[in-house]
Amino acid sequence: MATHEIEIRKGRRFRFGRNWRRFLKTLNDERIATAEQSLRSMLGVQSLAGKNFLDIGSGSGIFSLAACRMGARVHSFDFDPDSVDCTRILKSRYFPADPHWTIAEGSVLDDNFMHSLGQFDVVYSWGVLHHTGQMWRAVGNAVEATAPGGLLFIALYNDEGPKSRIWWWIKRTFNFLPLPLRIPYGVVISGLWELRAFLVECAKLQPWKYFQNWFKYQKVSLRGMSRWHDIIDWIGGFPFEVAKPEEVLDAGRARGLTLIRLVTTRGLGCNQYVFLRPA
Repeated sequence: MATHEIEIRKGRRFRFGRNWRRFLKTLNDERIATAEQSLRSMLGVQSLAGKNFLDIGSGSGIFSLAACRMGARVHSFDFDPDSVDCTRILKSRYFPADPHWTIAEGSVLDDNFMHSLGQFDVVYSWGVLHHTGQMWRAVGNAVEATAPGGLLFIALYNDEGPKSRIWWWIKRTFNFLPLPLRIPYGVVISGLWELRAFLVECAKLQPWKYFQNWFKYQKVSLRGMSRWHDIIDWIGGFPFEVAKPEEVLDAGRARGLTLIRLVTTRGLGCNQYVFLRPA
C-alpha cells in the first residue's frame, strides 16, 4: 500500500484530492480567468511564454492550467493520487495534445524525486508545503527547484498562536473520526464559522455583504476557488503547520532569496510570498 494511503488510514492525512474532484464540477471559464489573473498579479508578469513552471502540489490542477494558458511549459505533481488525476482531467479537457504540460505523482519531501526534476523559472506552491508534515524541509526543496534568476511563489498558513493550535486540533479530530461522523462534525464546525462571519457583518450593519462574499467567493478570494470546498479543506487539511511572516522571510534570506512581493492575511489564512533567487 502506498504511504499516502497508510497515512490516511491512520488519520494522519486528509484526502485533499477527493475534495478537489468535487471542486472540478464547479470549474468554469470565469474561475480559470481569475486564477490566471492571480498569477499575473503576484508574479508581476502578463505572460509566461518561454518559462518553465513547476506546480508543487497541483491539487485541482487549476493553476497548472492557468500557467499553461499563459504560455508556460508546465510540470505538475502531487503526493495525492486523486489530485494527480484531477490535474490529468484538466489537461485532457483543455490541452490534450500539449507535450509541454507533464504530470506526475511525487512528493516534495522526496529528495531524489525533486533532484530529478531539475530547476524551473517559476516554482509555485500555494497552500501545500504546510500540509506535508515537514514544512521547512519542503520549503528548502522548493527553493532548490528554483533556477537562478527564477521566482518562487509560495503561500503558507499564518501563525496565529493559540488560534492556530485550536485549528490543529480541529483538523486532527476530523481525520481521526470514523467516516460517518466526519460530515456532521464538518457541518457543526463550518456552521459555527459561518455564523461568526455573518454576525461580524451584522455588527457592521451590512448583513447582505456576507451573502455577497459567499456567492462571489471566487472573485473575493482572487484565486477562482470555491468557498465550500475551501471550507472542507480548512476543516480537514492535515498535516497542518504554520509560520509567522518574519520566520519565512528569515528562511528566505538564509537561502539567499530576495523578497519581491508579500501579501499577508489578517487572520488564519495564508500569507503569500514571491521570492527571487538571484542569478
